[in-house]
Amino acid sequence: MHVVVVGCGRVGSGLARSIEAAGHTVAVVDRQEKAFRRLGAEFAGTTVVGVGFDRDRLEEAGVKEAEALAAVTNGDNSNILVARIARETYGIERVAARIYDPRRAAIYERLGIATIATVQWATERVLRRLLPGEAAVEWIDPSAKVALVERVVPASIVGQQLDVAERDGLARIVAVRRLGVSRLPSPGLVLQEDDVLYVAVDGGRIDDLDAHLATAGKRGS
Repeated sequence: MHVVVVGCGRVGSGLARSIEAAGHTVAVVDRQEKAFRRLGAEFAGTTVVGVGFDRDRLEEAGVKEAEALAAVTNGDNSNILVARIARETYGIERVAARIYDPRRAAIYERLGIATIATVQWATERVLRRLLPGEAAVEWIDPSAKVALVERVVPASIVGQQLDVAERDGLARIVAVRRLGVSRLPSPGLVLQEDDVLYVAVDGGRIDDLDAHLATAGKRGS
């Protein structure tokens, strides 16, 4: 497929090279021609000098034929504008935008634009290193209807089978990490101390999941 990448910084250039290495065609748009040096001499894709929200430049990059677009400049406003043009004007379904302000990221996720909130992502991962016992949200789908969260197995359900942590309409266990190694869950898996659960949960009911896990062992007993 053809992909348009707007922004040729470290992220954009690395993304463009990876897309090309995967066998797809790619065009990169950046306002500074010297930015394309990051792509390397082996890069065989298209480079377009200009601002990413200029429709003439986007069309020069092949946006009409593109199946995906990534807006990864250094500006939130530019990235969101490019992403909205891609979705609303050219009908591209696979659109992602890098956003530094996590409050904006949440808003645009609800509009169906997949966002990478750089500051929030980094903050959460640093916190995970400093406070490994804290709850974490790994992923939220663009509609904010489903989230993937990480939860340490509470002591109350250690020794019980995995399904005690699940609940129809609320949560499903996607994977279990044990002793640093993740695995897909198998029927009858018995939970152990320090196991970590990766749980797919209704995006608006994460608090309900935590309440469910806190009382699951008591109900099971």
